[in-house]
Amino acid sequence: MITEIRHTNVEQLAEVMEVYAAARAFMQLHGNPTQWGDRYPSEAFIREEIASGHSFVCLNEQGEIAGTFCFILGEDPTYHQIFEGSWLNDEPYGTLHRIASRGTEKGIAEACFKWSFSQCPNIRVDTHRDNRVMRQIIASQGFTYCGIIYVSDGTPRLAYQKKLTESCSTNQKPLVP
Repeated sequence: MITEIRHTNVEQLAEVMEVYAAARAFMQLHGNPTQWGDRYPSEAFIREEIASGHSFVCLNEQGEIAGTFCFILGEDPTYHQIFEGSWLNDEPYGTLHRIASRGTEKGIAEACFKWSFSQCPNIRVDTHRDNRVMRQIIASQGFTYCGIIYVSDGTPRLAYQKKLTESCSTNQKPLVP
């Protein structure tokens, strides 16, 4: 069970990279070998996310890192154009990226979504067409499929959005699940 979500610190980088390695292996076993390949995300990239304050860790009851993700308030450049659909709204939003679990605990993605909605009630997320597991999780969280976006390497992603009733603030609330 996840008891805390907080910013990742650089001392946790090795552990976070272990979580991403476990997630890549899981994705490959479940029919999604190309979304992250063998090396994504790189250590340098996650180091940048830590420095920018976008990387978060999910801690279990023992205080161990069970999962990690990226959360960004504000516009995501890859979401400027959407094809074969449209966003639910043009209001300020938060974006969830790279949700990953060590595979030892259930409910990591649900905790990430719940925490993200405590930060901003308008959330966008995307995933690879072959990522059936994440697509099921996104659907279970009540997201609406909005269309297709293209990430920086030019590959397509299925894009989703969910809006709660409040408005999004750029002042983040306390980091608790």
